[in-house]
Amino acid sequence: MPISRRKRTLLPRDVDPFAVRQRKAVPHEFVLDALAVLAPRTRPMFGCLAIYVEEKIVLILRDRPNNPADNGVWLATTGEHHESLRCEFPNMRSIQVLGEPVTHWQVLPVDAPDFEEASLRACDLIIARDARIGKVPKSRRVSTKKAKKSSKRGKR
Repeated sequence: MPISRRKRTLLPRDVDPFAVRQRKAVPHEFVLDALAVLAPRTRPMFGCLAIYVEEKIVLILRDRPNNPADNGVWLATTGEHHESLRCEFPNMRSIQVLGEPVTHWQVLPVDAPDFEEASLRACDLIIARDARIGKVPKSRRVSTKKAKKSSKRGKR
């Protein structure tokens, strides 16, 4: 019988190899509750939690100790919708941590006096399929190494 050449990592005796790692708490969980009728999917992104409805990314929930001014609910939108959305969300602004003066992503800041009300209003717009909120993410490009490998396989 062949010997396995794989290196095996030995764990200390006091470590349970089957222990379930504790997940971070979901920031602003009431937003997920409000969107539950749409069966949203979530994915970790940039240390935050991205929310997808069907193929669109609609929101990111952020509550991090660094750059607390950008904590809150991030809206996936485009520049053409900023003015009309600002009428509905007067405290909405561009995200500072992204480093540009105006970004497509906008934030409903957690320190705004109407944060929860505005966040729930954004959820209502998403449920109503408002075209101003949500973007289909660009497809990820395949790295050149993977592309070369797959093209070599196709030539065989």
